Amino acid sequence: MTNYLEFERPLAEIEGKAEELRAMARDNEEMDVKAEANALDKKAGEILDELYAKLTPWRKCQVARHPDRPHCKDYIKELFQEYTPLAGDRNFADDHAVMGGLARLGDTPVMVIGHEKGNDTKSRIARNFGMARPEGYRKAVRLMDLADRFGLPVISLIDTPGAYPGKGAEERGQSEAIARSTEKCLQLKVPIISVIIGEGGSGGAVAFATANKLLMLEHSIYAVISPEGCASILWKDAEKMREAAEALRLTAQDLKNLGVCDKIISEPKGGAHRDPIATMQSVGKALAKILDDLAEKSPSGLMHDRRQKFLDVGTKGLAV
Repeated sequence: MTNYLEFERPLAEIEGKAEELRAMARDNEEMDVKAEANALDKKAGEILDELYAKLTPWRKCQVARHPDRPHCKDYIKELFQEYTPLAGDRNFADDHAVMGGLARLGDTPVMVIGHEKGNDTKSRIARNFGMARPEGYRKAVRLMDLADRFGLPVISLIDTPGAYPGKGAEERGQSEAIARSTEKCLQLKVPIISVIIGEGGSGGAVAFATANKLLMLEHSIYAVISPEGCASILWKDAEKMREAAEALRLTAQDLKNLGVCDKIISEPKGGAHRDPIATMQSVGKALAKILDDLAEKSPSGLMHDRRQKFLDVGTKGLAV
């Protein structure tokens, strides 16, 4: 069953009518609805093209958060071989909002780390909706240390609304854990490549995305705060999230212009949720190419380029 977004209602009506016709034909073999159903399919395709031709930043936020988009666990299953999960921060607990382990991308051994939101009510609660606690970031630091020791490239898959802001997380040093993870990214002597596969929210995303190359899916978002949170602070009204989304310049296209994003990966027509396999394969091809490009870099060169990239962020594309 397709989950339609608010702005996709016209599309839902047309595709619903086409499915009703086909259901009637299945119940009555004498009915011939092929021509009518195909006409509705064509109309639905035109509406889909029109809706996604020029998505507003707020609509991009809605697409980035679509529950049917492929998540970290799906990417690992589709793209990586010999995945061996590693758990725990060796200090407090294992945070299920962060998953990671040893794997192979093609013939290249790597360390893969990512946020996992879950795909149903039970798993979303278990994964804390992709919002990591301090132990999640400390687990990531442990895995990055391991990758550095054995010369393994690090691939991070980012999809989080932000770090968990709960009382327990703050008591255990949430901000310090995020800072340590960001610091560790800058210290790695191996390539680190990050992909925003959905939401890249606040420091919870930066802690994994301080990379040599930052890739973003076409309809993903990356910002210091959610549009709702921004609207609540600036206008004391969360309903102004559309204006906030415009002001935050959080789309992949905006961030490419600002020099934050290095590459935009195209999504299938209608977003990643309409063809998850094609989306994941596109990400896999982009990762393989960038790994090859970075393979010849020296450890000192990788560190220098990574630090310089972040020193240069925001120095271009600022004209309004």
